[in-house]
Amino acid sequence: MEAVEDIVIVGAGIAGLTTALGLHRLGIKSLVLESSDGLRTTGFALTTWTNAWRALDAVGIGEPLRRQHNQLFGLMNSSTDSGISAAERQSDATGTQRVHEIRCLLRKSLLETLEKELPRGTIRYSSKVVSIQELGYLKLVHLSDGSILKAKVLIGCDGVNSAVAKWLGFKKPAFVGRYAIRGSVYCEHGHGFERKFFRYFAEGVRSGVIACNDESIYWFFTFSSSSKNEEMEESPAKMKQFVLDRLGKIPDNVRAVIEKTELDNVILSPLIFRPPWEILLGNISKSNVCVAGDAFHPMTPDIGQGGCAALEDGIVLARCLGEALKDKQGVCSEEEYKRIEMGLRSYAKERRWRAFELITTAYIVGFIQQSNGRVMNFLRNRVLATFMAGQPLKMASYDCGKLSAS
Repeated sequence: MEAVEDIVIVGAGIAGLTTALGLHRLGIKSLVLESSDGLRTTGFALTTWTNAWRALDAVGIGEPLRRQHNQLFGLMNSSTDSGISAAERQSDATGTQRVHEIRCLLRKSLLETLEKELPRGTIRYSSKVVSIQELGYLKLVHLSDGSILKAKVLIGCDGVNSAVAKWLGFKKPAFVGRYAIRGSVYCEHGHGFERKFFRYFAEGVRSGVIACNDESIYWFFTFSSSSKNEEMEESPAKMKQFVLDRLGKIPDNVRAVIEKTELDNVILSPLIFRPPWEILLGNISKSNVCVAGDAFHPMTPDIGQGGCAALEDGIVLARCLGEALKDKQGVCSEEEYKRIEMGLRSYAKERRWRAFELITTAYIVGFIQQSNGRVMNFLRNRVLATFMAGQPLKMASYDCGKLSAS
């Protein structure tokens, strides 16, 4: 069976669903293919900075998500070697003034909100892409169940192992030599944490605790690769104990959060990124195909911008395609194909340097925060602490714009 679709989006993650919703707001239909049998909520939560909330407002879901998640009013950096607070940065957000808006967003809440706003049937679950072929102005998308879709536009939002990115010529993302253990805790009677982003660093490790709302807490612990990683991969109990043994001089309430974490809510992941020169030289788009989100710019979590950048991608991509397809959806012609190609080129041009900057900044910040050695420890704790505290806010000042260019 071969069905024809105007726009096929591979992957129902943050980038894929944001793109689909952005197109829907512009009156353009799309089909989202998701390989799993439901929404993927791995990772528990993500920090959403000012730039992310601008994107969420652009697709009209900012306010309901704000009601579910607490705003944070400061960033606290502390050394777990000495136990001394190295730097604190206020987010400059009080009352209704949103100079900087920071919240920790539950991934499940975000994806469910995006899904709910889409027309029924937009997402097709259990639909794994196995290969892509060209047929004139169309792309043939072969699925694991034997079905084939004909797409006028193919968008890869299928994560770090993207089939679409591979088709465009991108290599697999590179391992940076570090891992992250993440967890979440639900406190029925409240957790009592201040509305701040608490970050802790020491020689070779970095950790943090963030309140999503009055009941939910998200935490992370990143560390350099070791021989014990293989032992931990299949044992959340060992992951949790590994973190507890290496927290250093950390506040008792932070340690208590990790101790209370259920084993089902602990995961370990390798940290990967796409080398920034590949972003500059690679094909973000080619003919009527492009990539977004982690399929485009996987990055380390050191400035908390991976999910935020995926939201930005969705807005910019929907806007560029909206201009190309406005009131002109129908039988694919050479004229329409060229408009689509130009629209995707505009998207790639707008996003290339932004992705380069985010990936590079995240890598440098992570390198500084987790480097070993007496000199680097001194520089990190005494000289560079304020710089590192300010980088996330600097990256968050970006505005991806509205859905419509007019």
